[in-house]
Amino acid sequence: MPTRIDDRFAALKKEGRAALVTFVMAGDPDLATSLDILRGLPGAGADVIEVGMPFTDPMADGPAIQAAGLRALKAGATLKKTLKLVADFRAGDDATPIVLMGYYNPIYVYGVDAFLRDARDAGVDGLIVVDLPPEEDAELCVPARSAGLNFIRLATPTTDDKRLPKVLENTSGFVYYVSLTGITGAALADYAGVSQAVARIKRHTALPIAVGFGVKNAENAAELARNADGVVVGTALVQALKASLDAEGRAGPSSVGAVTGLVASIAEGVRDARPKGGVMSWLTRLVS
Repeated sequence: MPTRIDDRFAALKKEGRAALVTFVMAGDPDLATSLDILRGLPGAGADVIEVGMPFTDPMADGPAIQAAGLRALKAGATLKKTLKLVADFRAGDDATPIVLMGYYNPIYVYGVDAFLRDARDAGVDGLIVVDLPPEEDAELCVPARSAGLNFIRLATPTTDDKRLPKVLENTSGFVYYVSLTGITGAALADYAGVSQAVARIKRHTALPIAVGFGVKNAENAAELARNADGVVVGTALVQALKASLDAEGRAGPSSVGAVTGLVASIAEGVRDARPKGGVMSWLTRLVS
């Protein structure tokens, strides 16, 4: 049965444009503000929302997202409260896809079966768990798909043609192409290289490809959206929120707008992107 993620990408393909995928950390800087931000994202132009699961040792994340997770944990965020956050959001929005992104340890501690049941009941559509390789699919990926959740894999510039089939074997929803090696928040990727890499991945899968890492503004997003099924932005949003906080790390009257305003600007870039010609054109097929 198609998920909200499947339906959203299919609808955007008919529109002939890329999706804007936005990342925010659950509970940053507090649960109430986090919920207000979530509720504001679809209206600002987010097509898919990734919600970070706060964790004490986020090895793939840069300083900004690490700090966001620590702020959330300090404010009392837990995995159970993250699921409650999604459920509260879902009470007013039954259409926007929600993907939980993070690490396996909190899920393992929660219990895989209980987590998948509660995630599905809360209205979660997919998972990105960055520290579970395909060789461990039986641990979470296969059970998640059996529970009706998409399990989204990351591909990187070092994922070669020999490795790709294994990475894609149980992937569903979309493929998240990390456009550079390193941690989140690193320098912007080389656009030409990204285009070539995505074309290569497309030869292995019919899934949509969303490109992330290094997206800071509307111009970055527009460039990627010309050759992408989706553009992912996370660190820039986390940094915008951080800049709105007071000296004690507390939200202020501008905090929600700092995030939704940037999303609106980036969404405009995504929607204004013009497809390039040839086999990479949106007129022939969507690629990332």
